[in-house]
Amino acid sequence: MTTFRVADSAPPGPARHDSSSQPDPAPHLLSIESRMLRALLHAFGDPPVQLALWNGERVGAPDAVATLHIPDRATLMRLCRDPDLQFGELYSIGKIQVEGDIGRLIEVLYQGSARPGRNSISALRRVGQWLHRRPANTLHGSRENIHHHYDIGNEFYSLWLGSTMAYTCAYFPTPDATLDEAQNAKMEHVCRKLQLRPGQTVAEAGCGWGGLALYMARHHGVKVRAFNISREQIAFARERAKAQGLENNVEFVEDDYRNIRGQYDAFVSVGMLEHVGVENYPGLGEVVRGCLKPEGLGLIHTIGRNRWKPMHRWIDRRIFPGANPPSLKQMMEIFEDAEFSVLDVENLRLHYAKTLDWWWRLYEESRDQVERMFDANFVRMWRLYLAGSRAAFVTGEMQLFQVVFSAGANNKIPMTREHLYRP
Repeated sequence: MTTFRVADSAPPGPARHDSSSQPDPAPHLLSIESRMLRALLHAFGDPPVQLALWNGERVGAPDAVATLHIPDRATLMRLCRDPDLQFGELYSIGKIQVEGDIGRLIEVLYQGSARPGRNSISALRRVGQWLHRRPANTLHGSRENIHHHYDIGNEFYSLWLGSTMAYTCAYFPTPDATLDEAQNAKMEHVCRKLQLRPGQTVAEAGCGWGGLALYMARHHGVKVRAFNISREQIAFARERAKAQGLENNVEFVEDDYRNIRGQYDAFVSVGMLEHVGVENYPGLGEVVRGCLKPEGLGLIHTIGRNRWKPMHRWIDRRIFPGANPPSLKQMMEIFEDAEFSVLDVENLRLHYAKTLDWWWRLYEESRDQVERMFDANFVRMWRLYLAGSRAAFVTGEMQLFQVVFSAGANNKIPMTREHLYRP
């Protein structure tokens, strides 16, 4: 298992108490600051975390998975006022430093806050969500949201995504598969679920840097129209198609999924639904119903949840504006009105955790280059995002759903899953 240790050093300050040998003082002897931190830790389920104050005091478990160093009272007040948002903000700008395993830190925070009876932190979250303005997933809003995340430079993503440039969950057929092998296995897994045959046509919504579209054309002989609203990704994908001699087999269209027209044998969307917005699911269903032939198959691959709740506010603000991972119940809004039958549902949650192990490792190997491209704050921000994402999949906070569907009257559907696993 990857250890998400970071190179943050402990900040200078007074001599620290050795809390591993000294018990916590009686509550009436604690400073106001220490009492605030005790209350904060209790709200998160008393996880094995330690917090070190600027005055030498330490609060929390002596056998902590990580220690958070808090340099001053202003930082403490920000953290206690809105921990969900401010931990990410303060860590990114270097105000809070983490000593130890940041991945395990986030795991135990997820686990602790999910325990029954965490009413105080739930109340804080409800207030924070009420005050938080979520970017809309309108035609214009979606383009702005996607630009914020994906158009920050193809060179940046190429440092840690591997040669496939696939920024979605990989599929590890064996534990020792490399990242590139697992990403190619994911693409093959998707193609087999769609039962692609030479000469068929495919509509892809949200094609990223074009890896899946090119794989479908090269290995399964289909023609693909792939839609994306990220200008940088589309330009990159067109260059890849030209370099591979597939420009006549794959058309990369810089446009929104809502404008897909024509009739296709298959519809596929990998990693886009998170950006659509639940309010737009019926409209997505209408688009797919309008473009999928009566005997066609569709597949949607998406990050999701067992039970819906809003995206973490720090992620929504700094990384993925407008993102909204759905529950399976919400996904049925796509299928029901369009009279689609759900044929297969697979959860690849632990495959995504393993994918993020690889991304983290490659990202940390490239951190000096990332800092030269951006700055130290950016390095910390994305480190936290990657470590936190892995923790979300390890703890079950997030899921990864692949859903296959077709028209309800279609009888040309597979009777078994044998086609997915044959050599």
